[in-house]
Amino acid sequence: MDIQIRGPKIIFSIPIFGGIDVTETTVNAWMIIGFVFILCLILTHKLEKIPRSYRQKIAEKVVVAVDNLVEGTMGKRNMAYAPYILTLLVFSAFGSLIGLLGFRSVTADINTTLGWALMTFVLIYYSGLKHKGLKHFKGFIEPIPVMLPLNLISELATPVSLSFRHFGNILSGMIISILMYGGLAAASSLIIPNSIPFLQLGIPAVFSIYFDLFSSCIQAYIFSMLTMVYVSNANDPD
Repeated sequence: MDIQIRGPKIIFSIPIFGGIDVTETTVNAWMIIGFVFILCLILTHKLEKIPRSYRQKIAEKVVVAVDNLVEGTMGKRNMAYAPYILTLLVFSAFGSLIGLLGFRSVTADINTTLGWALMTFVLIYYSGLKHKGLKHFKGFIEPIPVMLPLNLISELATPVSLSFRHFGNILSGMIISILMYGGLAAASSLIIPNSIPFLQLGIPAVFSIYFDLFSSCIQAYIFSMLTMVYVSNANDPD
């Protein structure tokens, strides 16, 4: 049984700055962006004050659900972050669910989740400085000044933990699925030599419900919830 697990494939290279590799993560991410863009155009086409079409009702239910989630988690003072949270939810969910179509999940690439985590890290400090000014840095020396090194490490660990949690769960699910397909193919050959891998039919689909569907959605939700908690804590008026 020969199983090889590699990183994202390089689709092509842009011949500038010594060559910029464009991987399947980038290509798949743009596919998702295009799909979501078209979906938004469809759902928001010819909106009415009193919704009568199902597509407008669906669009409004999604917006209201996200607004309620942001208000309940971050408070009314942070409602401006609702579009960003919705973007995280949608991009993260579709970025993982694209694996169901045979494409490599964009969230199985650390560059994707680390990029989102760094954006969240920037928002934390932007929000804290905007509402508290330089008092935001007072927390680094609390409860006593000697805690400064540990508090700094804790701050730097925020984007690392955010990115690796999401990336690790999706990547591990992808690896388990690959090993499962390889193992079932080998088992099929042992039962009936030189046969088609008949054990791959149906069995992986059961596990796919968790690894590709449930885990993808729950990781998108967890990442968005942690983002909301971190940002709201940064501008908490105490």
